[in-house]
Amino acid sequence: MLKSTISNHGCTTLICDCEGTAPINVAALKRVFKDQAIAPATQLCGKQLHLLEQQLENTEGRVVVACTHKTSVFADAADQFGGEHDLEFTNIREKAAWSKEAASAGPKIAALLAEASLMASDTPLVSMHSDGSVLIFGHDQVTVDAANQLSLRMDITLVLSPGANVVLPALFDYPVYCGVPSTLSGYLGNFEVGLSGLVQLDPASRDQLVFSDKPQDGSAEASLVLDLRGGTPLISAPEKRDGYFNPDPANPMVVQSALLDLVDMVGDFDKPHYVTYRASICAHTSNGIVGCSRCLDICPAGAIFESAGELTFDPYICAGCGSCAAVCPTGAVRYNFPDSTHMLRRLRMLSSIYGDAGGKQPCLLVHDMKYGEEMIATMARYGDGLPARVIPFAVNEVTQFGLETAFGAFAYGFSNVVCLVNPAHSDEYQGLVETIVLVNHVLEGLGYDGDNCISIQDAPDPDYVATALYDLPGGGDLKSSGFEPAGDKATLIRLALTYLHKHAPIPTDMLSLPVGAPFGTVDINTDGCTLCLSCVGACPTNALRDNPELPQLRFMESACIQCGLCKATCPESVIKLEPRYDFTKSALNLRTIKQEEPFDCVKCGKPFGSKSMIETMTSKLEGHAMFSEPIALERLKMCENCRVISITEDKEQPFFAGLRPKPRTTEDYLAGKYDDDDPSNDDG
Repeated sequence: MLKSTISNHGCTTLICDCEGTAPINVAALKRVFKDQAIAPATQLCGKQLHLLEQQLENTEGRVVVACTHKTSVFADAADQFGGEHDLEFTNIREKAAWSKEAASAGPKIAALLAEASLMASDTPLVSMHSDGSVLIFGHDQVTVDAANQLSLRMDITLVLSPGANVVLPALFDYPVYCGVPSTLSGYLGNFEVGLSGLVQLDPASRDQLVFSDKPQDGSAEASLVLDLRGGTPLISAPEKRDGYFNPDPANPMVVQSALLDLVDMVGDFDKPHYVTYRASICAHTSNGIVGCSRCLDICPAGAIFESAGELTFDPYICAGCGSCAAVCPTGAVRYNFPDSTHMLRRLRMLSSIYGDAGGKQPCLLVHDMKYGEEMIATMARYGDGLPARVIPFAVNEVTQFGLETAFGAFAYGFSNVVCLVNPAHSDEYQGLVETIVLVNHVLEGLGYDGDNCISIQDAPDPDYVATALYDLPGGGDLKSSGFEPAGDKATLIRLALTYLHKHAPIPTDMLSLPVGAPFGTVDINTDGCTLCLSCVGACPTNALRDNPELPQLRFMESACIQCGLCKATCPESVIKLEPRYDFTKSALNLRTIKQEEPFDCVKCGKPFGSKSMIETMTSKLEGHAMFSEPIALERLKMCENCRVISITEDKEQPFFAGLRPKPRTTEDYLAGKYDDDDPSNDDG
């Protein structure tokens, strides 16, 4: 029974029971959303469309339509009325009311309606222009037929494979070549294809195709590429590269679908700028040493490039899977569609409203907006639908679900998380699998049911998926945390884990983690450490710090991501990594690892460096050819200023500038010790 009162001023929601097939307790929803207008309907997309028109005409502000069946009809109706309306949609039919547990789905419906009121910030866009030029590759008649169809509306260049057995039409006005495509780079509107053995068709070919001229290697540019060769595509994850099509030439329906898509891809197009990259906190490299390469290794679209140790994220190639942001330990890569902060706000809203409305043991079903939506709709239309406690959570790509959102889901009270993924793309879920393994390890270490906390569901059978969701153990009831999702990635994770630790069945303060986990400490052999502080300069997160006042090495565990740059940089090889998670407040405090008295410059007495560093350096260089002279070794014990002065005063050094002149004072001149005209006054 719904028992909570939720305020949502300025919002009108239209609820449709789809001609009675989706039983919804509108009266109970009105009690929940006391300050919100709830308008019931039974055929909103048809004979009762006027109800939406009346709301749009008589009200201003946000209007939520609890139906996604005919969003275009509702959007067209909204365009007919003046005024500013934020028209939002949410699907409560397939996701809640079309279910064998529809009678108890009231709390979930309330949660979905409340979630629809949350507005995400606008995502920046990148623009692409296609002039309609198409490169077509293939080796059979299907390729020629496709070229003939497209040539009526687009600028075609046909490249046939060597030995292709095709019949060209009697009349055609597009160039035909023979060659082998070897490489492809670029994106929609700006493709470049490397070609080998390229020759042009002889227009005098009669009985069979004749290609004249000497074969040459070159390249071709086009806005679009249609690859009908079959077999291995020219790029990895071809379905993620806008403008590149490689349908199976043996499947006519798939080929025709690609042709229909191609003719529409002329003009200007916008796509979200999915990720933002901040190089200043990236742990990829330091001084030429490679540390973290998680994003580079996991990107399926090949949108991340490395050059001279620097990473570049190409927004035109990026397909928005979000894997890079999910696995980035520092937050240097941030997902924008939407960002994790908005996702956490949605999770908090869903869980809190569901709980306040009387729901128990909520399970979060993370799914994408294509495969996942279709799977849920199929289960609802032809099967038992979703259980009443399973709350769908739509994201752009399931792979964007990272540690901060996973831990946040449990902190906000979800007892289970199931990630519904497309089995056809199982090779793209490496990052998601790593996230799930680590989350379950941490939760199990705190006494939660680690095996059932978070899991992947990739079965292609809707009935199997539905059965698995109904059979999923409920777990415990954890009251939703109220923490505000604000801060960087590390802060969001710690906020969630602090809450989970506080309410854990086994509140372990120190938890060992598997190798590769982005949390932990450093074990430094202080006897071998010379306080050279190379590790401080290499640390991208400022976990290792110096002290401007003293030769001192300090460490903050909460900032360490176990990238290994400090270990790889240390000239003494005295640093080891220890993956673990410290739930106590000591992880937030700076602790001193080693401290020494400063070494005083032997010439001016200025403190600089540390005694162990200077002593180690002089002992290692003693006897070296460059330090055979005592003065050269002595310079190592001087501060930076005295070292320069010593070099300029050494007659054996190329920077010798003569002896420094003696200082002269006014008293010297008044005493007659110096005369400006006296030759003996020469400094030389």
